[in-house]
Amino acid sequence: MTSNLSRALCVVGLSAALTAAAGGPAFAQGAERQILLGAVVPSSGPFAEWGRANTVTLQMLEQQINDAGGINGAKLHISILDDATKPAQATNDLRKLGGDDKVLAVAGPLTSSAAEVAFPVANEMKFVSTSQASSKPGVAKLNRPWAFRNTIDEGVLGRTTVPYYKKTFNIKSVAIIFDAKDATAATVGGKIMPALMKENDIEVLNADSPLSFNTGDLDVSAQVTKMKALNPDGVVVSADYSQAVTVIREMKRQGMMKPVVGSTQLISSAILKAAPEIPIVAPATFYATMTGEKPEKFVKDLQPLLRKTSGLPPEIEPSMYDANIYEIVSIYIDAIKATGVTGKPEDLEADRSKIRDHMAKLAGFPGLGGPIGFNDDGDAIKAFYILQGENGAWQSKVRGCSAAPGHPGC
Repeated sequence: MTSNLSRALCVVGLSAALTAAAGGPAFAQGAERQILLGAVVPSSGPFAEWGRANTVTLQMLEQQINDAGGINGAKLHISILDDATKPAQATNDLRKLGGDDKVLAVAGPLTSSAAEVAFPVANEMKFVSTSQASSKPGVAKLNRPWAFRNTIDEGVLGRTTVPYYKKTFNIKSVAIIFDAKDATAATVGGKIMPALMKENDIEVLNADSPLSFNTGDLDVSAQVTKMKALNPDGVVVSADYSQAVTVIREMKRQGMMKPVVGSTQLISSAILKAAPEIPIVAPATFYATMTGEKPEKFVKDLQPLLRKTSGLPPEIEPSMYDANIYEIVSIYIDAIKATGVTGKPEDLEADRSKIRDHMAKLAGFPGLGGPIGFNDDGDAIKAFYILQGENGAWQSKVRGCSAAPGHPGC
């Protein structure tokens, strides 16, 4: 049985294929004028839940824009490709979008592993690519000026997260476990968190014998048994939430009810159901219960669409990464309107440069969680929140910012 999402993806893919064959959707003879943007999301593979939710988010935004009259009189079309959480596929997707489809800019790819190899393609082909989730330090910085990330460096986030975690739970020691196959998780668990623990006078009990697993592993009982024997005050779990769930469930099974701390990868409504009794602390730039007119409307509009989508949990809520990709495309639209992007084939190179230049000097763009800008490394300047998940809900405990106080993004 074909799901609604599958049908939607087929429609998007078929539309892109037909219009590309005709010379691009904005330019086919007799066709309605269009502004074409692209997106790379993992609609299959380990992070499929995030990718499928991203797809629904983009489809919602596309309809909202077109129902309101489009962009400068042109219809918006977002061509969405699945990289299946495979870095090599992400590079192929970017080449297709930038070369065959002639998009103005791309939202994605999602993971740092994909961004590390796909951003160089965007830089080579000279169009903007902005990740909605990559937060491994330096990934955009290595691929300037065309690479951006609507995320904050995990090292920056951790400097607020760890002190809160220490004070709240009286943490004097931790054990660390991480997903060795995920670029962000391995960096956070292997480098960032050990350094932050040292800065905050927290002992890492397994510093000389790191515990790790690989994406997709279903049995981590041996690793958790070793952690339990160390009897730490808390546990660092560095992994995407869908992988971290396996660790947290095993901790509960073995009676290791220790507070967990991690990176933005842990932010999901689903992870809170794995072991509701175990407190989880992690940073986020958006969360589904955030108050305010813009975030509340976003959740109200998107949540019913997510829950109608086959393949997603019925209780799913809009995530930080849905908000991030919504903001990315909204920023592209803002750039198109503000800089006179035409969408004509003869203006493609100039149009892409206009979007890049607009983003490079962006400050105070009205995002869902607050103002957004970008620093010289291509990373977002925006507010973030330290969330504590316990008994099935995220609660905001501390507000921070990725720039100095007084900056428009703060």
